[in-house]
Amino acid sequence: MATPVSPTSPLSPDEVNRLVDETFPEIHAQGRKLRIVSVGPEQVRVTLTLDPSSLRPGGTVSGPTLFTLADFSIYAALLAHLGPKAIQAVTANLNITFLARPEPVDLYADARLIRVGRTLVYAEVGLYSVGRDVMIAHATGSYALPKSVSAPKP
Repeated sequence: MATPVSPTSPLSPDEVNRLVDETFPEIHAQGRKLRIVSVGPEQVRVTLTLDPSSLRPGGTVSGPTLFTLADFSIYAALLAHLGPKAIQAVTANLNITFLARPEPVDLYADARLIRVGRTLVYAEVGLYSVGRDVMIAHATGSYALPKSVSAPKP
């Protein structure tokens, strides 16, 4: 049986950012600037400051950049919900649908945990260009939880 998403306050954005920076600094490789800016019991908002490596010919944001933002946002939501014990969680699946051509401006993602099970977490993410209301991509994905997080079998 799935454990419900906690109604209690999750970690703060600063606590999640510090946890990521201390234990997973490679997420900032190639100058990526991913930051958790807000958290809620079931969700997070993550921003991505673009740099030239995030763009592709034609003046748009690259697909791998959008994919990275979606994947990281689910991970951040999971950390905000479960804390440091989930740092070793890994992506099990990620599906992304590109809905609109993103302009070369900074991005944000809103991720929401849908189901937190004993061994798997399922979530969805909406990706947006800063200053725009139109969703540019939608992703769903799952993360496998490490055994140290998984509840014991009944």
